[in-house]
Amino acid sequence: MVRLLLERSGIRTTKAPRRIKAETATIQLSGTPVQLALPTLFMNESGRGVAGLLAHFSIPLERTLVIHDDIDLRFGEQRLQFGRGSAGHNGVESVTEFVGSKDYHRLRIGVGRPPGRRDPADFVLDRFSVAERAELGVVVAEAADAVEAWVGSI
Repeated sequence: MVRLLLERSGIRTTKAPRRIKAETATIQLSGTPVQLALPTLFMNESGRGVAGLLAHFSIPLERTLVIHDDIDLRFGEQRLQFGRGSAGHNGVESVTEFVGSKDYHRLRIGVGRPPGRRDPADFVLDRFSVAERAELGVVVAEAADAVEAWVGSI
């Protein structure tokens, strides 16, 4: 989704500042400069990266959008939320811990629940099904559209 936003903006390269555990790029959305980041940390350590990005670029927490997968939403379903709990998502828990607050925006993108008694941690690391892969381009485009709409609303 971040790569699609970069492509839509005509940006082809990202930078990886040494102190920040992410590839970054600045683009314009709705006339607003937006700092995009592709984390290079494990998901459960993402809070350290988000906190570093916010400090390095002087970004207020309330103008931050964290995008993540969510097993509590059907595949492709998306929800924008502000100030909510983690619902057990280790990456969101890490962000909240490192930034010291849950007062940031989130775009939750559904991946669906694991079948049977399958471990959710294993499920989210698996490849998408053939049917899901066929829909993935639409899901990613809708998420990019949601990000653009969110930027236009803040």
